[in-house]
Amino acid sequence: MNIKGSIVVVTGANRGIGRSLVGALLAHGANKVYAGARDTSKLGATDSRVVPLKMDLSDEAGLAAAAKTAGDATLLINNAGVLEGGSQLTAPIDTLRREFETNYFGTLRVIRAFVPVLEKNKPGAIANVLSVVSWASMPGIGAYSASKAASNSMTMALRGELAKRGISVFGVYPGPVDTDMAKGIELTKTSPDDVANAILKGIENNSLYITPDPMAEQVYAGWKGDHAAVEAQFGSM
Repeated sequence: MNIKGSIVVVTGANRGIGRSLVGALLAHGANKVYAGARDTSKLGATDSRVVPLKMDLSDEAGLAAAAKTAGDATLLINNAGVLEGGSQLTAPIDTLRREFETNYFGTLRVIRAFVPVLEKNKPGAIANVLSVVSWASMPGIGAYSASKAASNSMTMALRGELAKRGISVFGVYPGPVDTDMAKGIELTKTSPDDVANAILKGIENNSLYITPDPMAEQVYAGWKGDHAAVEAQFGSM
C-alpha cells in the first residue's frame, strides 16, 4: 500500500508512537490524517491535513460516529493501548481486565466500526500495533502480554477474513519504545519517530509482520528459530 495519497486514521494520536505516526504520515505524503484521541485538545497538531477525531475505544456509538466522519479513510492504524503492569497473581482483577478491555476489545471495536469504510474505499488496510510480548510473555507485565497475544491472534484471524473484502491486515511488533508508557521498563528503547517510520515502510513493503526496531527484529528471529528459548528468556526478566 502506498502511504502517499492515503487517508489515514490513527488511534492514540495524542502521544508516543501515535503522535510520531501522524508526523511520519504527513512527511510520507498522506493526503489526510484523522488523529484519534479521547481528548482532542491534547493533539497539538497544526498541519491543515490533520483532522482531530474524538475516539474512545470503550464507546461503540462514538466510534460509529467517528467512522462516519472519517468515511474516506483507506488505512486504519490501531495504536491506542494501555500498560498497567503487575503480577497476574497479585494485581487487582479490574486492572487486568482494563488491559484486555482496551488492548483487545477496544481495538476490535474500532475495527468493526471501520471495516465498512475501508471496504467501500478498497483496497484498504489495517495495521495493529502489538508488541514483542505478543509472542512470549514477561511476568511483570503478564496481563499486558496476554492482551497483546489475544490481539495478535485476532489480527491473524482477521487477515484471512478481510482479505476477501479487499483489506490487508498488518501486525506491528515493537520492542521497548521511548514513550511515557514504557518509562518504567529498564531496557534499551527506540525512539517513537524511528518506530513510526519503520511501520510505514513495512506497510508500503506489504510486510505482514512488521518488526520496527532492533530488539523486535532480534526477538522475531529467535522466536522463529526456537520459541521456547525466547519464552525462557522473557520469563527470566
